[in-house]
This record gives sequence, structure tokens and C-alpha cells, in this order.
Amino acid sequence: MIEITEAPISPERVIEKVKNDSSGCVVTYVGLIRNRSQGRPVLSVEYQDSDGNATSTLQAIADEARNRWPIESIAISHRTGKLMVGEINLVVAVASAHRSEGFAACQYAIDQFKQRLPTQKVESYRDL
Repeated sequence: MIEITEAPISPERVIEKVKNDSSGCVVTYVGLIRNRSQGRPVLSVEYQDSDGNATSTLQAIADEARNRWPIESIAISHRTGKLMVGEINLVVAVASAHRSEGFAACQYAIDQFKQRLPTQKVESYRDL
């Protein structure tokens, strides 16, 4: 499951999309909007998919993880729109038979998300 959504993300729903009876684990990452960035107090963060390529970027990341590790399933859900401090902006869930592959694939997906940032990100600060 690859999802770009403006609705709040439920980590439990994303986990349900990947787990099955042969899963030994589901490794999950929940990304949050934090209250400080670059030493400044954050008011909000806005993510936009103005060019419409975010889904294909996330799909490529998921496909790469599947090709590198023997995982059963991977789901990536990324929230767009204006998010306030404490809100969930990203959930990555990886189901695998063994935890080592699950952790490695999840770490890879998170790192690639940060490197490729499939959406435009604009931070607003409280001191402006």
C-alpha cells in the first residue's frame, strides 16, 4: 500500500495492510512533526504534492526495499497539507518473517524518503 493523503494517518490501519499469518513481525516507523527544526520553534509544516509524483516516488522506494530484502509486504503512508506539531506525517510498515530484514527494509525506506522527499516541505516558525 502506497498512500498520499490529507487525512490523519492511523498507524494501526497501515499495520493491518501489511501483516498476515506468515509475518513474524511488522516493523513500524511513525514520523511526527516536532516542535523544533534548525534551532527554531516550529509552528507547522506543510507538505504538497504539486507535481503529482509523490506516489511514484514512494512506490519506487517500496519496490527497492522488496528487491533488497526478503520482506513480505511494505506500506508507506505520507500525509500532505498543513500539519501541526505532534501530528503524524509518515508511517512506514514492513512485514517480514524475521526482524533483521524488517528493520533493515524499514530503515532503508525512511532514509530514502528523507533523501528524495517526494513532496515539497515548507516549515512555518513561531518566531516569524
